[in-house]
Amino acid sequence: MGRNDDGWHLDEGELLAPGLSALRRLGGGAAYEAWLCFDEVTWSPVVVKVLRPSQVDDESSRRGLRREVLALDTVNHPVVVRGLRDGQDGDRPHVVLEHIDGPRLSSLIRRYGRLQEQQYLPLAIDVAAALHYFTHIGWTHLDIKPSNVIMGAPARLIDLSVARPEEDARRLRYPIGTDAYMSPEQCDPGEHVPSFASDVWGLGATLFHAVAGQRPFAHGDPDADDVRERFPQLVDAPAALPDGVPGAVAEVIAACLRRDPAERPLPHEVAEALEPVLAGLPRGSLAGFKIRG
Repeated sequence: MGRNDDGWHLDEGELLAPGLSALRRLGGGAAYEAWLCFDEVTWSPVVVKVLRPSQVDDESSRRGLRREVLALDTVNHPVVVRGLRDGQDGDRPHVVLEHIDGPRLSSLIRRYGRLQEQQYLPLAIDVAAALHYFTHIGWTHLDIKPSNVIMGAPARLIDLSVARPEEDARRLRYPIGTDAYMSPEQCDPGEHVPSFASDVWGLGATLFHAVAGQRPFAHGDPDADDVRERFPQLVDAPAALPDGVPGAVAEVIAACLRRDPAERPLPHEVAEALEPVLAGLPRGSLAGFKIRG
């Protein structure tokens, strides 16, 4: 069954679940569809992530939905999307999220190319603030990428579908995330394993894309048996940034994309390095970044 056929095909006004009237389909992934709905509880538009018909009886997909609901119940930060409620036991297992008005970073890059400093600096600082919070509550996002950042004031980080406590992330032994934005340890857990530092890599790759208008690494082959062919970030250096990128920004990106997680900056250090650039103050250096042990 193709993904286009594996959907709910709701008409406008049809109930997705009690109190949730479908307005339009927003998109989806392998296990989920996302719908814009009108919510009779909050009396406002909401986003509903619902398991696809083929996934309703799949225990792995249901476990993923339960994990996302737990993440949304745990995370409470102004830069992270809020969960409103869930319906895991209905005919269409789902979670209800706030509707955030604004374009995705990926859409802006696709439409206009590289962003200006006044656009990419606030979003990087906002996402770094969210990642700093994640370290305090012991959770990892593991899928930081342009399509999971909604531009606004503040920027908003969405999609907690693979988020999990860091202690669980450290036990992962298989790739998880989105290929082009995964840290080396997410691509091939071994000597290094996913951790808080993996989200810093994702922020670095996302910021690179915003600054340069292209991804930091060439496209890999998703069907390759060799992980080095699937994930160029395991062996290649990042592409060069365009001329004119502020030195502090280039240093931040390079530091975030260090292959060894222990050598990457902490999230609050990323924000502290970028804030003077945004304020127009003399640019600092990453030389004083703490090394993670």
